Amino acid sequence: MLYSTTTPAAKRAAFRERLRSDGLLQLPGAFNPLAARLVADKGFDGVYVSGAVVAADLGLPDVGLTTLSEVATRSGQIARMTDLPTLVDADTGFGEAMNVARTVQAMEDAGVAGLHVEDQVNPKRCGHLDGKQVVDDATALQRVRAAVAARRDENLLIMARTDIRAVAGLDAAIDRAKALVDAGADAIFPEAMSDLTEFEAVANAVDVPVLANMTEFGKSELFTARQLSDAGVAMVIYPVSLLRVAMGAAERALDTLRAEGTLAAEVPGMQTRARLYELVDYAGYGTFDAGVYDFSLENHHHTDPIL
Repeated sequence: MLYSTTTPAAKRAAFRERLRSDGLLQLPGAFNPLAARLVADKGFDGVYVSGAVVAADLGLPDVGLTTLSEVATRSGQIARMTDLPTLVDADTGFGEAMNVARTVQAMEDAGVAGLHVEDQVNPKRCGHLDGKQVVDDATALQRVRAAVAARRDENLLIMARTDIRAVAGLDAAIDRAKALVDAGADAIFPEAMSDLTEFEAVANAVDVPVLANMTEFGKSELFTARQLSDAGVAMVIYPVSLLRVAMGAAERALDTLRAEGTLAAEVPGMQTRARLYELVDYAGYGTFDAGVYDFSLENHHHTDPIL
């Protein structure tokens, strides 16, 4: 009922512990808190909050238009919904070093287990689009140092994302990844790798966990969890997948309604009322409500004092 019974600190500690194991962690992206509940119900390892999804949910493109408060608010709503760790896309930190520091503390207060900050220039672009630009080494490292210095819980995972592969090639990506680790990054997110050998090269070059982004319609092939694990990847995100599936279904349903004047044909594909009630734990609320209001006035009289 209500929210997670696990504290943010406990989630962060558990996330760190899981990353020390050998298995690949799968973190589907949740486009709202209910989707996060579904991710947890299906037994995944964590929840991801995509900046592109937060932007799209607001009807905006992923070009750095969302604000820290918007992303932190949605991240908190999602993070509190399950006992799973939540990893958040913090874009470029919503500014430079001081902004990055504030972003880290705001996300920490929101209850997330980790966040990643990238090395694109402001305003950033979607990581799988052409025409990206990255900042110089000094600026990229300054962002990571600011993030590490700002956290108050040492278990908050500070991940550094680098987009330099698309700009200057794999060797540049490996060099920057090493520098970002030296600056204090707990994990590396090499964006838009072209194949498994590139993921493997990055994973072999650093001694921290590496994350793979399996986004549809992007630069990377949609590798399986087994393939990524064999390449040395520790985490994989599916950032926009559930939103794409949901919006695809919504569009088809609207087309049906427009054409047929009824959604009867779409009902078999809908989530049932019973399943929705199960996910939001209607039964738990009913039990709680019955306990709170389990009293009677049968043996009381109107002259009895109110205590």
